[in-house]
Amino acid sequence: MSTLVLIPARMASTRLPGKPLADIAGRPMIVHVASRASESGLGRVVVATDTDIVAETVRAHGFEAVMTRADHESGSDRIFEALATLDPKGQVETVVNVQGDLPTIDPGIIQAALRPLEEASVDISTLGVEITRPEEKVDPNVPKIIGSPLSAQRLRALYFTRATAPWGEGPLYHHVGLYVYRRAALERFVGLGPSPLEKRERLEQLRALEAGMRIDVEIVDTVPLGVDTPEHLERARELLSK
Repeated sequence: MSTLVLIPARMASTRLPGKPLADIAGRPMIVHVASRASESGLGRVVVATDTDIVAETVRAHGFEAVMTRADHESGSDRIFEALATLDPKGQVETVVNVQGDLPTIDPGIIQAALRPLEEASVDISTLGVEITRPEEKVDPNVPKIIGSPLSAQRLRALYFTRATAPWGEGPLYHHVGLYVYRRAALERFVGLGPSPLEKRERLEQLRALEAGMRIDVEIVDTVPLGVDTPEHLERARELLSK
């Protein structure tokens, strides 16, 4: 399949303004993400941004960038605009959305996210990690996957929630927000608009489930560090300086 890896990046982060350009071990964060996405070997990697200086910085480090509007409500909307700009003839079949604040992400788990699309009926694929820390099981900032097991490494997603679920004995899974869309699924998704459960849980992927789209989840071993706060940034600097 023809695959395009897109990395949405905006400067107007509420908790960490300007974070795409935050220095980590001598390179801007967005460059670390682009480098790791490139190492996945999946195909063309492009940063989608609404800010000239981000695009200029990305290009100065040898990566590709495309400008998008500043008024997008979500990363999915931004990558859809970028897709239309980069591939107006519709040759790209699969779009990988790698969040721009994952500077330590393992290229191997980006590759793993594509595996569920081997099943033709899957519209969107994403990643999950079994939760091992007790405090994360009750943390609303750790979204949980409720899914039907298809194998030891894969779930069919039935719901996503910030609550502690499902109830009873058995593993709980942390949802890692990296998505792979079939092109038609991405187009349908952005055309739907926010759904009731999406707005209630503040979890964008519920929009797809409410519309009857199929999301499968590949289970991986590690949660990449998402940089949302100054504390996260210091942790990323510590990890990557080694």
